[in-house]
Amino acid sequence: MSLLRHFRKLSVEHTRRTLAGSASSNTRQYDKDPQPLFTDAETQRLLQNMTQLQLDKVFRKRTVSDNSTETKFMTTAQLEKEFLQTIVKANKLLQMPPVVKVKEDAQDALITKDAALKDFADTKYVFTDITFGLRNSERKVVVRDVDGSLSYASLDTRKRMNQLYFPLDGRRSYTPRMFSKPELLQRCLEEHKYEFVLDRLTVQYEPYELEFHQISARVFEHLMESKQFDLLRSTRHFGPMAFFYAWHRCIDDLLYDMIRQDYLHNAVELIALSYKIHQIPVDYKQTLGQLDALQPTPGQRALAELRNCLKKPQEQHIQDDIQAAIGKTEQDFAADEISLKFIEEYIGGEHALKKVQLELAVQTLKELNLEKLQLYQGLKKAHGVQASSS
Repeated sequence: MSLLRHFRKLSVEHTRRTLAGSASSNTRQYDKDPQPLFTDAETQRLLQNMTQLQLDKVFRKRTVSDNSTETKFMTTAQLEKEFLQTIVKANKLLQMPPVVKVKEDAQDALITKDAALKDFADTKYVFTDITFGLRNSERKVVVRDVDGSLSYASLDTRKRMNQLYFPLDGRRSYTPRMFSKPELLQRCLEEHKYEFVLDRLTVQYEPYELEFHQISARVFEHLMESKQFDLLRSTRHFGPMAFFYAWHRCIDDLLYDMIRQDYLHNAVELIALSYKIHQIPVDYKQTLGQLDALQPTPGQRALAELRNCLKKPQEQHIQDDIQAAIGKTEQDFAADEISLKFIEEYIGGEHALKKVQLELAVQTLKELNLEKLQLYQGLKKAHGVQASSS
Protein backbone atom coordinates (compact mmCIF):
# COMPACT_ATOMS: atom_id res chain seq x y z
CA MET A 1 0.00 0.00 0.00
CA SER A 2 2.83 2.39 0.81
CA LEU A 3 4.32 1.69 -2.63
CA LEU A 4 0.95 2.48 -4.25
CA ARG A 5 0.67 5.76 -2.36
CA HIS A 6 4.22 6.65 -3.34
CA PHE A 7 3.45 5.90 -6.99
CA ARG A 8 0.28 8.01 -6.91
CA LYS A 9 2.16 10.91 -5.34
CA LEU A 10 4.85 10.68 -7.99
CA SER A 11 2.15 10.58 -10.68
CA VAL A 12 0.51 13.77 -9.41
CA GLU A 13 3.85 15.56 -9.12
CA HIS A 14 4.86 14.39 -12.60
CA THR A 15 1.60 15.67 -14.08
CA ARG A 16 2.05 19.07 -12.48
CA ARG A 17 5.64 19.34 -13.66
CA THR A 18 4.59 18.29 -17.15
CA LEU A 19 1.82 20.86 -17.29
CA ALA A 20 4.08 23.56 -15.93
CA GLY A 21 6.76 22.66 -18.43
CA SER A 22 4.41 22.44 -21.41
CA ALA A 23 2.73 25.75 -20.62
CA SER A 24 4.58 28.59 -22.24
CA SER A 25 5.81 31.55 -20.24
CA ASN A 26 3.02 33.60 -21.82
CA THR A 27 0.24 31.40 -20.44
CA ARG A 28 -2.17 33.68 -18.66
CA GLN A 29 -3.09 33.03 -15.04
CA TYR A 30 -5.28 34.95 -12.60
CA ASP A 31 -3.13 37.30 -10.55
CA LYS A 32 -5.71 37.53 -7.75
CA ASP A 33 -8.89 35.81 -6.63
CA PRO A 34 -11.41 36.13 -9.49
CA GLN A 35 -14.32 34.61 -7.57
CA PRO A 36 -15.87 37.84 -6.18
CA LEU A 37 -16.11 39.35 -9.66
CA PHE A 38 -17.16 36.12 -11.36
CA THR A 39 -20.00 35.42 -8.92
CA ASP A 40 -21.21 39.02 -9.01
CA ALA A 41 -24.86 39.11 -10.12
CA GLU A 42 -24.23 41.58 -12.95
CA THR A 43 -21.24 39.58 -14.22
CA GLN A 44 -23.27 36.39 -14.21
CA ARG A 45 -26.06 38.04 -16.18
CA LEU A 46 -23.62 39.35 -18.77
CA LEU A 47 -21.96 35.95 -19.14
CA GLN A 48 -25.27 34.11 -19.40
CA ASN A 49 -26.48 36.49 -22.11
CA MET A 50 -23.24 36.11 -24.06
CA THR A 51 -23.47 32.32 -23.83
CA GLN A 52 -26.84 32.42 -25.63
CA LEU A 53 -29.53 29.76 -25.39
CA GLN A 54 -29.57 27.79 -28.62
CA LEU A 55 -31.84 24.89 -27.76
CA ASP A 56 -30.79 22.80 -30.75
CA LYS A 57 -27.21 22.85 -29.48
CA VAL A 58 -28.00 22.46 -25.79
CA PHE A 59 -30.13 19.36 -26.41
CA ARG A 60 -28.17 17.93 -29.33
CA LYS A 61 -27.50 14.21 -29.38
CA ARG A 62 -24.31 13.18 -27.66
CA THR A 63 -22.20 10.05 -27.58
CA VAL A 64 -23.72 8.76 -24.37
CA SER A 65 -25.19 5.41 -23.39
CA ASP A 66 -28.80 6.64 -23.53
CA ASN A 67 -29.82 8.79 -26.49
CA SER A 68 -33.40 7.58 -26.58
CA THR A 69 -36.33 9.88 -27.32
CA GLU A 70 -39.87 9.89 -25.99
CA THR A 71 -43.02 10.85 -27.88
CA LYS A 72 -46.09 12.22 -26.07
CA PHE A 73 -49.50 13.55 -27.04
CA MET A 74 -50.16 16.85 -25.27
CA THR A 75 -52.72 19.60 -25.11
CA THR A 76 -51.68 23.17 -25.84
CA ALA A 77 -51.58 23.93 -22.11
CA GLN A 78 -49.41 20.90 -21.42
CA LEU A 79 -47.11 21.83 -24.26
CA GLU A 80 -46.72 25.37 -22.92
CA LYS A 81 -45.78 23.93 -19.53
CA GLU A 82 -43.28 21.62 -21.22
CA PHE A 83 -41.76 24.58 -23.05
CA LEU A 84 -41.20 26.42 -19.77
CA GLN A 85 -39.63 23.33 -18.21
CA THR A 86 -37.37 22.99 -21.26
CA ILE A 87 -36.02 26.51 -20.74
CA VAL A 88 -35.37 25.76 -17.06
CA LYS A 89 -33.59 22.52 -17.94
CA ALA A 90 -31.51 24.25 -20.62
CA ASN A 91 -30.40 26.95 -18.18
CA LYS A 92 -29.40 24.24 -15.72
CA LEU A 93 -27.32 22.49 -18.38
CA LEU A 94 -25.59 25.80 -19.13
CA GLN A 95 -24.63 26.43 -15.51
CA MET A 96 -21.02 27.61 -15.61
CA PRO A 97 -18.15 26.01 -13.68
CA PRO A 98 -16.97 28.48 -11.03
CA VAL A 99 -13.84 30.53 -11.57
CA VAL A 100 -11.87 30.65 -8.32
CA LYS A 101 -8.28 31.12 -7.26
CA VAL A 102 -5.84 28.24 -6.93
CA LYS A 103 -6.09 26.80 -3.45
CA GLU A 104 -3.00 25.64 -1.60
CA ASP A 105 -2.58 23.39 1.42
CA ALA A 106 -2.84 25.19 4.75
CA GLN A 107 0.48 25.89 6.44
CA ASP A 108 -0.97 25.41 9.94
CA ALA A 109 -2.54 22.00 9.29
CA LEU A 110 -1.30 20.49 12.57
CA ILE A 111 -4.08 19.92 15.10
CA THR A 112 -2.20 18.20 17.90
CA LYS A 113 0.75 15.92 18.53
CA ASP A 114 0.54 12.99 20.93
CA ALA A 115 3.97 11.59 21.75
CA ALA A 116 2.38 8.48 23.30
CA LEU A 117 1.19 7.41 19.83
CA LYS A 118 4.61 7.71 18.24
CA ASP A 119 5.58 4.55 16.32
CA PHE A 120 2.25 2.98 17.25
CA ALA A 121 1.99 1.95 13.60
CA ASP A 122 4.22 2.15 10.56
CA THR A 123 1.53 3.70 8.33
CA LYS A 124 -0.60 6.81 8.41
CA TYR A 125 -4.28 6.62 9.31
CA VAL A 126 -6.83 8.78 7.50
CA PHE A 127 -10.13 9.55 9.24
CA THR A 128 -13.00 10.79 7.07
CA ASP A 129 -16.38 12.16 8.08
CA ILE A 130 -18.85 10.23 5.93
CA THR A 131 -22.00 11.79 7.38
CA PHE A 132 -24.81 11.56 4.84
CA GLY A 133 -25.97 14.81 3.27
CA LEU A 134 -22.81 16.87 3.73
CA ARG A 135 -21.11 18.52 0.81
CA ASN A 136 -17.65 17.17 0.11
CA SER A 137 -16.12 20.55 0.91
CA GLU A 138 -17.68 20.40 4.40
CA ARG A 139 -16.37 16.98 5.37
CA LYS A 140 -13.61 16.76 7.95
CA VAL A 141 -10.64 14.66 6.87
CA VAL A 142 -7.69 14.29 9.25
CA VAL A 143 -4.50 12.24 9.17
CA ARG A 144 -2.72 10.56 12.10
CA ASP A 145 0.99 10.35 11.22
CA VAL A 146 3.46 7.76 12.49
CA ASP A 147 5.05 10.34 14.80
CA GLY A 148 1.74 10.80 16.63
CA SER A 149 0.78 14.13 15.03
CA LEU A 150 -2.82 14.71 13.95
CA SER A 151 -3.24 17.09 11.02
CA TYR A 152 -5.85 18.22 8.58
CA ALA A 153 -5.53 16.28 5.34
CA SER A 154 -3.96 17.84 2.28
CA LEU A 155 -6.21 18.87 -0.59
CA ASP A 156 -5.09 15.87 -2.62
CA THR A 157 -5.88 13.47 0.23
CA ARG A 158 -9.28 15.08 0.79
CA LYS A 159 -10.08 14.70 -2.88
CA ARG A 160 -9.08 11.02 -2.90
CA MET A 161 -11.08 10.25 0.25
CA ASN A 162 -14.17 11.97 -1.10
CA GLN A 163 -13.81 10.05 -4.33
CA LEU A 164 -13.40 6.81 -2.37
CA TYR A 165 -16.55 7.18 -0.27
CA PHE A 166 -18.64 9.33 -2.61
CA PRO A 167 -17.35 8.58 -6.13
CA LEU A 168 -18.04 11.13 -8.82
CA ASP A 169 -19.04 9.47 -12.07
CA GLY A 170 -16.31 9.88 -14.67
CA ARG A 171 -13.54 10.94 -12.28
CA ARG A 172 -10.49 8.68 -12.26
CA SER A 173 -8.20 7.93 -9.34
CA TYR A 174 -5.30 8.44 -11.73
CA THR A 175 -4.52 11.28 -14.12
CA PRO A 176 -6.04 10.60 -17.56
CA ARG A 177 -3.43 10.30 -20.30
CA MET A 178 -4.89 13.23 -22.21
CA PHE A 179 -3.86 15.46 -19.29
CA SER A 180 -0.61 13.77 -18.32
CA LYS A 181 0.79 13.65 -21.87
CA PRO A 182 1.05 17.08 -23.55
CA GLU A 183 1.07 15.61 -27.04
CA LEU A 184 -2.36 14.01 -26.50
CA LEU A 185 -3.84 17.23 -25.19
CA GLN A 186 -2.32 19.12 -28.10
CA ARG A 187 -3.89 16.67 -30.54
CA CYS A 188 -7.32 17.27 -29.00
CA LEU A 189 -6.82 21.02 -29.32
CA GLU A 190 -5.68 20.77 -32.92
CA GLU A 191 -8.82 18.73 -33.66
CA HIS A 192 -10.86 21.51 -32.00
CA LYS A 193 -12.32 19.20 -29.35
CA TYR A 194 -12.53 22.07 -26.90
CA GLU A 195 -15.82 21.15 -25.28
CA PHE A 196 -14.70 17.55 -24.81
CA VAL A 197 -11.48 18.64 -23.11
CA LEU A 198 -13.23 21.13 -20.84
CA ASP A 199 -15.99 18.67 -19.93
CA ARG A 200 -13.41 16.06 -18.98
CA LEU A 201 -11.38 18.68 -17.13
CA THR A 202 -14.41 19.75 -15.08
CA VAL A 203 -15.06 16.16 -14.03
CA GLN A 204 -11.46 15.20 -13.25
CA TYR A 205 -10.36 18.31 -11.36
CA GLU A 206 -11.83 20.77 -8.91
CA PRO A 207 -11.94 24.42 -10.03
CA TYR A 208 -9.42 25.40 -7.34
CA GLU A 209 -6.75 22.94 -8.52
CA LEU A 210 -3.68 24.19 -10.35
CA GLU A 211 -4.18 21.66 -13.16
CA PHE A 212 -7.68 23.00 -13.80
CA HIS A 213 -6.34 26.53 -14.21
CA GLN A 214 -3.40 25.56 -16.41
CA ILE A 215 -5.33 23.33 -18.79
CA SER A 216 -8.34 25.64 -19.12
CA ALA A 217 -6.02 28.57 -19.83
CA ARG A 218 -4.30 26.53 -22.51
CA VAL A 219 -7.65 25.68 -24.12
CA PHE A 220 -8.83 29.30 -24.11
CA GLU A 221 -5.56 30.52 -25.58
CA HIS A 222 -5.72 27.91 -28.33
CA LEU A 223 -9.25 29.11 -29.08
CA MET A 224 -7.89 32.62 -29.57
CA GLU A 225 -5.56 31.21 -32.21
CA SER A 226 -8.15 29.07 -34.00
CA LYS A 227 -11.02 31.60 -33.68
CA GLN A 228 -13.49 28.70 -33.33
CA PHE A 229 -15.54 30.40 -30.62
CA ASP A 230 -18.80 29.01 -31.96
CA LEU A 231 -17.76 25.57 -30.73
CA LEU A 232 -18.26 26.75 -27.14
CA ARG A 233 -21.23 29.04 -27.73
CA SER A 234 -24.33 27.73 -25.93
CA THR A 235 -22.19 25.50 -23.72
CA ARG A 236 -21.39 25.89 -20.03
CA HIS A 237 -17.81 26.86 -20.86
CA PHE A 238 -18.48 29.97 -22.96
CA GLY A 239 -18.98 32.21 -19.92
CA PRO A 240 -15.68 31.27 -18.20
CA MET A 241 -13.92 31.72 -21.55
CA ALA A 242 -15.33 35.23 -22.03
CA PHE A 243 -14.47 36.07 -18.42
CA PHE A 244 -10.90 34.81 -18.98
CA TYR A 245 -10.47 37.06 -22.02
CA ALA A 246 -11.96 40.08 -20.27
CA TRP A 247 -9.80 39.57 -17.19
CA HIS A 248 -6.61 39.36 -19.27
CA ARG A 249 -7.54 42.26 -21.58
CA CYS A 250 -7.65 40.16 -24.75
CA ILE A 251 -11.28 40.37 -25.85
CA ASP A 252 -10.69 41.66 -29.37
CA ASP A 253 -10.70 38.30 -31.16
CA LEU A 254 -13.96 37.26 -29.51
CA LEU A 255 -15.36 40.74 -30.06
CA TYR A 256 -14.52 40.53 -33.77
CA ASP A 257 -16.30 37.18 -33.96
CA MET A 258 -19.40 38.64 -32.31
CA ILE A 259 -19.47 41.61 -34.70
CA ARG A 260 -18.92 39.38 -37.71
CA GLN A 261 -21.83 37.15 -36.70
CA ASP A 262 -24.07 40.14 -35.88
CA TYR A 263 -24.19 39.42 -32.14
CA LEU A 264 -23.90 43.11 -31.36
CA HIS A 265 -25.75 42.94 -28.04
CA ASN A 266 -23.26 40.29 -26.90
CA ALA A 267 -20.39 42.46 -28.15
CA VAL A 268 -21.60 45.34 -25.98
CA GLU A 269 -21.88 42.98 -23.01
CA LEU A 270 -18.32 41.73 -23.56
CA ILE A 271 -16.95 45.27 -23.62
CA ALA A 272 -19.04 46.16 -20.56
CA LEU A 273 -17.62 43.14 -18.73
CA SER A 274 -14.09 44.28 -19.50
CA TYR A 275 -14.90 47.78 -18.26
CA LYS A 276 -16.39 46.34 -15.08
CA ILE A 277 -13.48 44.03 -14.30
CA HIS A 278 -10.83 46.70 -14.81
CA GLN A 279 -12.92 49.51 -13.30
CA ILE A 280 -12.69 51.66 -16.41
CA PRO A 281 -14.80 54.82 -15.92
CA VAL A 282 -17.26 54.29 -18.78
CA ASP A 283 -21.02 54.38 -18.23
CA TYR A 284 -21.99 51.10 -19.87
CA LYS A 285 -25.09 50.50 -17.76
CA GLN A 286 -27.16 53.06 -19.65
CA THR A 287 -26.39 51.37 -22.96
CA LEU A 288 -27.17 47.94 -21.54
CA GLY A 289 -30.45 49.25 -20.15
CA GLN A 290 -31.47 50.60 -23.56
CA LEU A 291 -30.63 47.31 -25.24
CA ASP A 292 -32.45 45.25 -22.61
CA ALA A 293 -35.57 47.36 -23.19
CA LEU A 294 -35.44 46.70 -26.94
CA GLN A 295 -34.46 43.04 -27.09
CA PRO A 296 -35.66 39.90 -25.27
CA THR A 297 -33.50 37.84 -22.95
CA PRO A 298 -32.01 34.57 -24.27
CA GLY A 299 -34.69 32.63 -22.39
CA GLN A 300 -37.50 34.74 -23.83
CA ARG A 301 -36.06 34.41 -27.32
CA ALA A 302 -35.78 30.62 -27.01
CA LEU A 303 -39.33 30.37 -25.65
CA ALA A 304 -40.63 32.44 -28.55
CA GLU A 305 -38.93 30.09 -31.01
CA LEU A 306 -40.62 27.12 -29.38
CA ARG A 307 -44.02 28.79 -29.51
CA ASN A 308 -43.56 29.70 -33.16
CA CYS A 309 -43.38 26.00 -33.94
CA LEU A 310 -47.05 25.72 -32.96
CA LYS A 311 -48.26 28.50 -35.22
CA LYS A 312 -50.23 27.43 -38.24
CA PRO A 313 -49.48 29.06 -41.61
CA GLN A 314 -52.83 30.90 -41.60
CA GLU A 315 -51.95 32.40 -38.22
CA GLN A 316 -48.80 34.03 -39.56
CA HIS A 317 -49.02 37.76 -40.22
CA ILE A 318 -47.33 39.39 -43.18
CA GLN A 319 -45.09 41.37 -40.82
CA ASP A 320 -43.93 38.12 -39.22
CA ASP A 321 -43.04 36.80 -42.66
CA ILE A 322 -41.07 39.96 -43.47
CA GLN A 323 -39.19 39.79 -40.18
CA ALA A 324 -38.42 36.12 -40.74
CA ALA A 325 -37.12 36.84 -44.24
CA ILE A 326 -34.91 39.73 -43.13
CA GLY A 327 -33.92 38.18 -39.81
CA LYS A 328 -34.50 41.39 -37.86
CA THR A 329 -37.28 43.46 -36.34
CA GLU A 330 -37.59 47.22 -36.00
CA GLN A 331 -36.40 46.87 -32.42
CA ASP A 332 -33.35 44.93 -33.63
CA PHE A 333 -32.38 47.72 -36.04
CA ALA A 334 -32.74 50.28 -33.25
CA ALA A 335 -30.66 48.12 -30.91
CA ASP A 336 -27.99 47.68 -33.59
CA GLU A 337 -27.61 51.44 -33.91
CA ILE A 338 -27.09 51.81 -30.16
CA SER A 339 -24.69 48.85 -30.05
CA LEU A 340 -22.57 50.03 -32.96
CA LYS A 341 -22.15 53.45 -31.41
CA PHE A 342 -20.93 51.89 -28.16
CA ILE A 343 -18.60 49.48 -29.98
CA GLU A 344 -17.10 52.28 -32.09
CA GLU A 345 -16.37 54.25 -28.94
CA TYR A 346 -14.47 51.24 -27.59
CA ILE A 347 -12.52 50.84 -30.83
CA GLY A 348 -11.65 54.52 -30.88
CA GLY A 349 -10.41 54.41 -27.29
CA GLU A 350 -7.13 53.20 -25.86
CA HIS A 351 -8.25 49.72 -24.85
CA ALA A 352 -8.80 48.10 -28.26
CA LEU A 353 -5.77 46.15 -29.48
CA LYS A 354 -6.89 45.24 -33.01
CA LYS A 355 -8.44 48.49 -34.15
CA VAL A 356 -8.11 48.02 -37.92
CA GLN A 357 -9.65 44.56 -37.89
CA LEU A 358 -12.53 45.69 -35.69
CA GLU A 359 -13.15 48.84 -37.74
CA LEU A 360 -13.42 46.79 -40.94
CA ALA A 361 -15.84 44.37 -39.27
CA VAL A 362 -18.03 47.24 -38.04
CA GLN A 363 -18.03 48.94 -41.44
CA THR A 364 -18.97 45.70 -43.20
CA LEU A 365 -21.81 45.08 -40.78
CA LYS A 366 -23.06 48.65 -41.14
CA GLU A 367 -23.32 48.26 -44.90
CA LEU A 368 -25.08 44.91 -44.54
CA ASN A 369 -27.51 46.30 -41.98
CA LEU A 370 -28.28 49.26 -44.22
CA GLU A 371 -29.19 46.92 -47.07
CA LYS A 372 -31.38 44.86 -44.75
CA LEU A 373 -33.11 47.97 -43.40
CA GLN A 374 -33.85 49.28 -46.89
CA LEU A 375 -35.21 45.89 -47.93
CA TYR A 376 -37.25 45.66 -44.72
CA GLN A 377 -38.80 49.08 -45.26
CA GLY A 378 -39.42 48.35 -48.94
CA LEU A 379 -41.24 45.09 -48.19
CA LYS A 380 -43.37 46.75 -45.53
CA LYS A 381 -44.30 49.55 -47.89
CA ALA A 382 -45.10 47.11 -50.69
CA HIS A 383 -47.44 45.12 -48.43
CA GLY A 384 -48.98 48.16 -46.78
CA VAL A 385 -47.70 47.32 -43.30
CA GLN A 386 -47.84 50.27 -40.92
CA ALA A 387 -44.74 51.20 -38.94
CA SER A 388 -44.69 49.94 -35.39
CA SER A 389 -45.53 52.51 -32.74
CA SER A 390 -42.65 51.25 -30.62
